[in-house]
Amino acid sequence: MRAVDLIQKKRDGLELSSEEIKWLIEGYVAGTVPDYQMSALAMAIYFKGMSTREISDLTMNMVASGDQIDLSAIPGIKVDKHSTGGVGDKVTLILAPLVASFEVPVAKMSGRGLGHTGGTLDKLESIKGYQIEVTQEDFIKQVQETGVAVIGQSDNLVKADKLLYALRDVTATVDIIPLIASSVMSKKIAAGADAILLDVTVGEGAFMKTVEEARVLAQTMVDLGKAVGRKTIAVLTNMSQPVGTSIGNRLEILEALEILQGKGREDVTEFICELAQIMLGLADVEKTVAEVRQHIENGAALKKFEEMVQAQGGDLEDLYRPANVSHKVDVLAERDGYIVGLPALEFGLFAMKLGAGRAVKTDELDYETGIVFHKKVGDAVEKGQPIATIYANENISENMLTNFQKNVKIDDASVNTKEIIEIIS
Repeated sequence: MRAVDLIQKKRDGLELSSEEIKWLIEGYVAGTVPDYQMSALAMAIYFKGMSTREISDLTMNMVASGDQIDLSAIPGIKVDKHSTGGVGDKVTLILAPLVASFEVPVAKMSGRGLGHTGGTLDKLESIKGYQIEVTQEDFIKQVQETGVAVIGQSDNLVKADKLLYALRDVTATVDIIPLIASSVMSKKIAAGADAILLDVTVGEGAFMKTVEEARVLAQTMVDLGKAVGRKTIAVLTNMSQPVGTSIGNRLEILEALEILQGKGREDVTEFICELAQIMLGLADVEKTVAEVRQHIENGAALKKFEEMVQAQGGDLEDLYRPANVSHKVDVLAERDGYIVGLPALEFGLFAMKLGAGRAVKTDELDYETGIVFHKKVGDAVEKGQPIATIYANENISENMLTNFQKNVKIDDASVNTKEIIEIIS
């Protein structure tokens, strides 16, 4: 076989055979198919797409390109969760210990943030001492003992995806369903969980801008999971505004603690309890949302989060400390009315410029900076009332403040929002 022939075949809209896909992935990992040819193939896929069978073959060959984790030593149905990314998305920080507090093991490998989207690992690393690099043996042992672990992905897991994702990031081929689905599901399948909850975000702050696009991606990933014997459910969730009240690593840890203490916003708390109910159902544990919520109100979920932090070297005293910044600037409402828009993308980019996110993978993070919103979409505001507080370690210029203010949409009539748009199983 020759890579050029397979690139041409896909460019012309034809299906690649199972053997051809296997040859390409093995060759790419071995270095015999160079980056420039894989870039050309990714762009051909971007324009011509892939059939369901091709996506399945691509996914499973990516799984086979590295280690696969065997979680059979952990008793019970092991559950995992993945989000396709968003702004202020601290859901895993609350959801993982909440589910684990029902004695359902949660063995999760998470990722870092890039651009306007935040990464769970970055948030956890804002806790002094928290270790994300854990051996497979210690990962399994921790889940056996505490019921939950959130760690970084092993360098040997899904090697093909690591190479291909870095390539897609610099060749404008990130946002295409076959490549997103195979990337996500290869990692989830290789990570070894029995059941997977997929949080597919929708809106201007997400990769998928429309419900229709998100529905196709979700169904593709659900089908991939089921095809290899993993119980898989996808939930389409709203990413038109940031999740919860905070954007920024330390600030999101503090919000997660508020929610776990029963002090968080009602809409976010309810949303996470609904996700937990679905995730527990994947493990054959049937609970009502009210029953799930009891584990927030009685402290069981918070206790489980603290256990996880301690097990991974985190300092509990540091966990609860406030964000340490040199500047806090309030943003005030310019008129009476209701908040009708807080565009997630714009505020994610704003937080990135404060140092809370990375423009490129090598950027250093400022874990302390970010934004805390005092009002969200649907809330009433009065002129002069604080809408948000900017946490920064540099002076906030008038121009930055003006740019922030122009993205806060206020109108005379309120609007309703819902977090969960649709469930796909």
